[in-house]
Amino acid sequence: MSGSAEQRALLGDEALALGAIHGGLSAAYGYPGTPSTEIMEYLQGEAAGRAVSGVPAFTARWCVNEKTALEAALGVSFAGRRVLVTMKHVGLNVAADPFLNGALLGIKGGLVVAAADDPGMHSSQCEQDSRFYGAFAMIPCLEPRSQQEAYDMVLEAFDISERFHLPVLLRLSTRLSHARAGIKTAPPREQNPWEKTSEKTQWMLLPAHARKNYAALIEKQKDLESWSEKHGEKNLKLSGENAPFAVITAGLGGNYYEENLPDLKARYGGVPSRLHIEAYPLPFPLIRRLCESALEKNAGEVLVIEEGQPFIEEKLRGILPQGIRIRGRLGPDPAIPRTGELDPDNVRAALGLLPLPGVLDAPAAGKNAGAQDTSRGLALSLLPGRPPQLCGGCPHADSYETLNRAVAELDPAPGHPNVAVNSDIGCYSLGAAPPYSAVESIVCMGASIGMARGAADAGIPYAFAVIGDSTFIHSGITALIDAVQDHTPVTVIILDNSIVAMTGCQPTAVPSDKLKALILGTGLDPSHFWELAARRQNIEENAARLRQEAQYRGPSVVVLQRECLEAARKRLKAKKSACP
Repeated sequence: MSGSAEQRALLGDEALALGAIHGGLSAAYGYPGTPSTEIMEYLQGEAAGRAVSGVPAFTARWCVNEKTALEAALGVSFAGRRVLVTMKHVGLNVAADPFLNGALLGIKGGLVVAAADDPGMHSSQCEQDSRFYGAFAMIPCLEPRSQQEAYDMVLEAFDISERFHLPVLLRLSTRLSHARAGIKTAPPREQNPWEKTSEKTQWMLLPAHARKNYAALIEKQKDLESWSEKHGEKNLKLSGENAPFAVITAGLGGNYYEENLPDLKARYGGVPSRLHIEAYPLPFPLIRRLCESALEKNAGEVLVIEEGQPFIEEKLRGILPQGIRIRGRLGPDPAIPRTGELDPDNVRAALGLLPLPGVLDAPAAGKNAGAQDTSRGLALSLLPGRPPQLCGGCPHADSYETLNRAVAELDPAPGHPNVAVNSDIGCYSLGAAPPYSAVESIVCMGASIGMARGAADAGIPYAFAVIGDSTFIHSGITALIDAVQDHTPVTVIILDNSIVAMTGCQPTAVPSDKLKALILGTGLDPSHFWELAARRQNIEENAARLRQEAQYRGPSVVVLQRECLEAARKRLKAKKSACP
């Protein structure tokens, strides 16, 4: 590696990944999920590109799920080396057990959890804000607002992790993860040598040790609060100008606020006092100083501009001086829409500024606050919505037609009241939309099999679970074990397209030719396991097989197999480029 600094144009995800490498990364683990996927993809490319004598420069691996990824990371930290874990916001739910318990351990090698949130739900089922997990675990959290900060903060996060012996949460969001900007890099740091921890009691959460470790975590909070206060001092700007409110920003909210500064000065004859928060726990002394300064200048409001859920705003209520009104996403008349992403226009409205010329008026904050379309430009706002759809020739299309024909014969009544079709998270979720309209529930990864089991237990005669091969391995197999042990009459349909298609064609943890052995290893009766080709010419035959298995009063698994078209294109392209 070169020891000199350089300039590079990178996505926010890539900047974070490069910062981790330059911070002495020894290993990285994760599970693909938009908008975090590009972190691991960049790391894998760099690990191979920096290999010496065929040995990768560091480990960078996809895992079965986020929980196993974080558990592997704990093992690296136990050995004294620096490690990164990547996931999207809802993946942190899967990893919650080791994440929360990890705060009670004596972290040795720096451990950073990079969670990419998805405000606006571009590719997610909820707007969950990972900062709440950071506060719940009582660990440091850093929130970059630019690609440069994503690079710089992961370097700092490793140092903070080793200083406080705690995991550190690094929170990204979609716009930062997927936008590109130039960054200035620092000379890389060498990897830590491996050295197993000698503080074994700090890594054994038996009740006697866990109680002591928890008490130590509580004691660390004072030092963490001092760290966050010092971290934020440079971002406190107390204005002597006459403005009617003070402002607290966080993450991308700071960018959108600054974009409106010229008009804000013109509107009020000055700019408000402001604190930008980039490190948590919240720096309450700085917040109090901001509010006291605002009151002295007869500014009786604090406007909170934060990307995601009202994490800061909720914590401010009840701790600020009397007479300060807090405005943000909460309340009967919120200043910023309660759902969706921030953008310069809804921040502009919250600052009391008129819409820019050519921009349609944003929905009033208290009226239709859930509407997030504050689109720039009349033409764009008038375009009809184009919902996502399966690719032309996708194997899932034939699979859903197969399922629909089977269901129609099992129960021809309107609405099919005797049939439950529970689906899962993946590109096959689009089977819920026309022209297929084949599935009735989509909740979280792995839920389809558990829900089908519950529907069968509740008395629905024909219970189906539709799940992808990667999602089945991620968190569906445990529910199948339950169904097999209880001999529940469910029909599990695994849509095996040989790849993690939704997030860009990452490899599955268990390839297709090993899936049968894994499934039969649960104890499933081999006579009720089928591997069928998901092809148009097989639809009638496959539908008949589904009907037969649905009538069996026990668990069955039908794997509908055909390679994802996009994966096939990438495979053939790679093969062609490898030819001399």
